[in-house]
Amino acid sequence: MGLTKVAARLRRPRTLVIVLGSVAAVTLLSGCTVNEAFFFDMPEPASKEAHTILSLWNGSWLAAWGVGILTWGLMLWAAVAYRRRHKDEVPEQTTYNLPLELLYTVVPLIMILGLFWFTARDQSELLTIKNDQAQTVNVVAFRWNWGFNYLDEGVYAVGSPAQNAVLVLPVDEKVRFELTSPDVIHSFWIPDFLFKMDVIPGKTNAFELTPDKIGTYPGRCAELCGVQHSSMLFTVKVVDRAEFDAYVEQLKAQGQTGLLDTGRSTDEGQMPEETTI
Repeated sequence: MGLTKVAARLRRPRTLVIVLGSVAAVTLLSGCTVNEAFFFDMPEPASKEAHTILSLWNGSWLAAWGVGILTWGLMLWAAVAYRRRHKDEVPEQTTYNLPLELLYTVVPLIMILGLFWFTARDQSELLTIKNDQAQTVNVVAFRWNWGFNYLDEGVYAVGSPAQNAVLVLPVDEKVRFELTSPDVIHSFWIPDFLFKMDVIPGKTNAFELTPDKIGTYPGRCAELCGVQHSSMLFTVKVVDRAEFDAYVEQLKAQGQTGLLDTGRSTDEGQMPEETTI
């Protein structure tokens, strides 16, 4: 079959639909899940509040895909329906089309207002401090590690150059995080909680989350904070209450009582004994 005939077939709307459908099918069958292909593979939520964030994320992408598919469809339809059929033919030229211009003004405005409303609603819910937490943790971000003050127990954990900091949380108990920094802006991010917040010197930021899945999760700084930014890693371990209590007792036995003001050990140049769980 000649290239001219192939090109002619591809200009048919039905053929275009079949080709696009085949491309989509190959993409999915190649191993990509729906989450990977359309929602960019968000982590499985590991906190109660993360489901709200995931719903907002997926809803935004569904709206975006809908707009994209409609726009691509209109472009393809216009390219086929109004293509030049004869060599010397010039398509009809239209200077103004008021209904079309109103459509492209009103519809985007409605979409933006809709996305704003859903975002504002979920943000208000997620950032509301209800003060009914079961646990309060002061997160201290410093160059180039993390410290965690367990305010209710009067103990702390802190990372060192040889060992990343470990944050241990009891499962199914609401935790209030109070974020402080003694030096520069950092950002406290636990990807599996689908939440992050800046840690700003001279300002205490706070939020509440309820870890609802036992497991070990990575954490990191999401703000470029200096030359060793990539070293600011920590681990989150969500455990049952008995294991959490045992961890607190272990910190007490190692002398890690009181609170860290800066995120560093009170002994200059010394880091606390490494803690394991």
